[in-house]
Amino acid sequence: MGAGEPGARGDDGRDPAVVVALASYRRADELAHTLPLILEQLETASWPGRVLVVDNDPEGTARPVVDALGDVRVAYVQEVRPGIAAARNRALDSAPDDDLLIFIDDDETPRPGWLTGLLGTYARDRPAAVVGPVVSEYADEVPEWITAGGFFERRRMPTGTAIDVAATNNLLLDLRQIRALGLRFDADFGLSGGSDTLFTRQLARSGARMVWCDEAIVVDHVPLSRMTRRWVLMRAMRYGNSWSRTSVVLASGPVDRTLVRARMVGRGAARVVGGGIRLGIAAVTRSTRLNARGLRTVMKGVGFVRGAVGSTYTEYARTPVAPSTPVG
Repeated sequence: MGAGEPGARGDDGRDPAVVVALASYRRADELAHTLPLILEQLETASWPGRVLVVDNDPEGTARPVVDALGDVRVAYVQEVRPGIAAARNRALDSAPDDDLLIFIDDDETPRPGWLTGLLGTYARDRPAAVVGPVVSEYADEVPEWITAGGFFERRRMPTGTAIDVAATNNLLLDLRQIRALGLRFDADFGLSGGSDTLFTRQLARSGARMVWCDEAIVVDHVPLSRMTRRWVLMRAMRYGNSWSRTSVVLASGPVDRTLVRARMVGRGAARVVGGGIRLGIAAVTRSTRLNARGLRTVMKGVGFVRGAVGSTYTEYARTPVAPSTPVG
């Protein structure tokens, strides 16, 4: 069976119901561009599908986009609790009758064959999750330091490769398996990032299967604001911070937790030293690549140590909003 070929119906004799979810926060223009592209792909999918926009902005900036589209296949809900974890959980809660939930970011665009790729890979042997690649396109000429470091180059693997961690920027979930495991996105990671890392690590640790689909490509449109040294280095620090913090959460008890913290400190320290060596060589050789990768390695190491000792870097900090009853 090819990656784009749907498989047989479910055990109850019906086609799986598919919902594509976009968590959105003040990206109305990007959302308006992405939604029609998803709807086009739903038209050619062999399984029935719809779109769910979860607006994490208390001011409801995504609602006019959905209203202007005027398509009954697009549902709108508002989640006023701040943080991506709350928005992701709202997507789970808003799909009680759906079988498959697909996450894609509101500022990404799917390439042709994206949806059929995910569904076809899922249809082969029904894993708990299917993960697709994200490729970057740039708003302007990329600075040399960014290019030399390869900071927006992401992993690619053969379709069917088993993986043990993923982000939600291109992720299909089998909701029946997720519900059976009782998995949720941890609100403690809502404004720091990393709730998807923890979620998928928990999924893999449960014994559930996650597989790669290399044909299901989405494009990340990188704005100028992210093509800076500061953004890249702080993102590297956040990755290290999130990995340490999720590792501590996954520890099995107090003793294991202490050992995990010690390992994360050691791993972070090793990265700081290794990155420092690269920086020293870069200074002698005037290598832009070694300078860029050395600095990123140092910052990731700092993130490891911070997470291990309980310090959280809140990348998505914003003014909190008092909880209220979500609308939609």
